[in-house]
Amino acid sequence: MSLKRRNFIKTGAWAAGASLFSFACSPLKKEKQDPISRLQPMTDDVVPISDEERINRMEKARSLMRKNGIDALYMEPGSSMFYFTGAQWWKSERMFAVILPAHGDLTWISPAFEENRAREQIRFGEDIRTWEEHESPYQRVAQALKDKGIHSGKIGIEERVRFFLFNGIRKEAPHLEYVSGNPVTVECRVIKSPAEIALMQKAADITIEAYKASIDMLKEGMTKEDFRAVSQKAHEALGVSGGIGAQIAEASASPHGSKKKIELKKGDIVLMDGGCSVEGYRSDISRTIVFGEPTSRQRKMWNLAKKAQSAAFAKAGVGVPCEDVDAAPRQVYIDYGFGPGYQVPGCPHRTGHGIGLDGHEWINLVKGNKRPMEPGMCFSNEPMLVLPGEFGIRLEDCFYITEQGPRYFSQPSPSIEQPFA
Repeated sequence: MSLKRRNFIKTGAWAAGASLFSFACSPLKKEKQDPISRLQPMTDDVVPISDEERINRMEKARSLMRKNGIDALYMEPGSSMFYFTGAQWWKSERMFAVILPAHGDLTWISPAFEENRAREQIRFGEDIRTWEEHESPYQRVAQALKDKGIHSGKIGIEERVRFFLFNGIRKEAPHLEYVSGNPVTVECRVIKSPAEIALMQKAADITIEAYKASIDMLKEGMTKEDFRAVSQKAHEALGVSGGIGAQIAEASASPHGSKKKIELKKGDIVLMDGGCSVEGYRSDISRTIVFGEPTSRQRKMWNLAKKAQSAAFAKAGVGVPCEDVDAAPRQVYIDYGFGPGYQVPGCPHRTGHGIGLDGHEWINLVKGNKRPMEPGMCFSNEPMLVLPGEFGIRLEDCFYITEQGPRYFSQPSPSIEQPFA
């Protein structure tokens, strides 16, 4: 072994006791040290959302529809359809949809040749209306609404319904008024139940373990693509689908990275961001470390980003306007001399977003959002610090609101040398 190689192995590893792991730098030791081979599935105790809970969700939706004067809600495949019915279907040019009326049972619209597969998915509602390839699914929707006694009034369109579907229905039933379904879908989904919180907690726990194994496999010359592949294998070994992206060195100064190919070397910042899905519920965690020994500049800026993240969490709580939680970490940067607003050096984006069945959901922690926090709401906490031309630091952990205050799904990094609590 060359002197250069021995020196890298010696200096590239973290000091003893400084972290929960050491980097696996030597190919000769890979077989013994590969941490992914030691991972075991963590999903044996997962409890899916019950049919009873989904029924209660639909009843809440009906109550909100009546409150907002909405006669029926139209949804195509996606997280909202899954939220209410548990049905999962891919999106194509062929309509597969569900109509949830303010009064009465569900109606499903399905391609005729897919009826058997549809029935395997459908757990609620007996009214399944099929259409042959030469027929119009929009006519099926219009007739279903008419059969439910909806001759006038408002039809809520779930926000991710594609335009061609909405437009086809509107042409077939122009006498109806079409409005956003957000007063129903959003208001149901932003408040998570204990069962949802438990699934999100499991997703966070799994991703933390995947992080530990993946970071332990960092080595000189690794690219972001290499790291993502490792992290995907780690998640798979833990029983889920997921992955972690990585931005190395100066690429970390771009909030969502760069397409440049950068190979990891000693002293580089490594900004990682990723998560997984458990029964559809997401985790979203970021860690920023240094491969090797941090410089005083890296350490100082990391500590500043840590202080900003802590300020956001300290501000959060029941009744607190979401924009106040965004302002708290921004003030940390302003006090240091960065910013203000979205100027860099500083934080160029909102402090956080909602999370649940989608990685990014409502409600955002951002200036202008005066909505008060409520128990059951879930948010990311990630007031990233961007230093143009140098590097970026993002420390992201998600939390949920309880009557007693905010609680983290994943515990924040204690220090730049110790990314896991």
